[in-house]
Amino acid sequence: MVNVTIAGGSGQVSKEIIDAFIESKKHHITVLSRHGLSATTSTPPEVCWKTVDYNDKEGLTKALHGTHTLLSFVQILSDPDQISQKNLIDAAIAAGVKRFAPSEYGSKGLVDMPWWYGKGKIREYLEQVNKDGQTLEYTLFQPGLFLDYLAYPHKTSKHVDPLQTVFDFQGTRAIIVNSYENAVMTLTSVKDLANIVAKAVDYEGKWPTTGGIVGNKVTFSELLNIGLRVRGRPFDVDYVNVEDLEAGDLNTSWGLEAVHHAIADDQASAMLKMVSIGILLSSTKGAWDVSGDWNQIFSDYTFDSVERFLAAVWEGEM
Repeated sequence: MVNVTIAGGSGQVSKEIIDAFIESKKHHITVLSRHGLSATTSTPPEVCWKTVDYNDKEGLTKALHGTHTLLSFVQILSDPDQISQKNLIDAAIAAGVKRFAPSEYGSKGLVDMPWWYGKGKIREYLEQVNKDGQTLEYTLFQPGLFLDYLAYPHKTSKHVDPLQTVFDFQGTRAIIVNSYENAVMTLTSVKDLANIVAKAVDYEGKWPTTGGIVGNKVTFSELLNIGLRVRGRPFDVDYVNVEDLEAGDLNTSWGLEAVHHAIADDQASAMLKMVSIGILLSSTKGAWDVSGDWNQIFSDYTFDSVERFLAAVWEGEM
């Protein structure tokens, strides 16, 4: 049993992982948040809540005293220079934290996805603080895209809201880049991510720096075939060209509509277009073909398969 601290513990993904820790009944859990507990905040009795200022390194260091493993879910969009996470890393080192995981939980590559460029700054910062030898052990939890998003509009996890992707199983349609039908997409369910993170905290060996988690690895064309079997009819496909995407043009008959809760209403339309273009372009460059570092360590763990997961969601909806 160790002391696990969650930075940014009020987010949807962090809540899923906190639940996994609570279910395991193995660790002491502390949540760091910019906001204090309100009368409407529902916090499990197993969780200790601390209000912190991410600009106060001394206060962060004090809050992290006694922490063995620190997991960050700090929002990166609102902090372009990633000051909060850099301060968190500095405080973790000062407090003697053994392990750290930055706010990742997505793709391997970041090219063409400007909303995630902050992750690159933190990757560079972690390399910098460890350049003369390991100062802080860390891993980059990278599960690819959440499999749950392909179930949109159905909610398949307790906390993570459904979002649309370029594969619309509800409307049986998809957007694919011409000549890149075999581009790879890694898909991992939210539940599997939470389970692997919980197991990683239990793991006594050294954490792999590149912490790829592969629930499923499929090509775009394979997803079309899965869609045919699950939904009982072929998908309508809009094919787009790399050159148009690079020019910022998304020439399709449909687009994403469901926006992430962290995005302001006046930015939603531009962000949805950017996300569509970014996912499509980055897929042509292998950004979603993540490694299976944690799969190798937990080789006995059985991940939920794309087809079984989606067949259960869409059963009876032909």
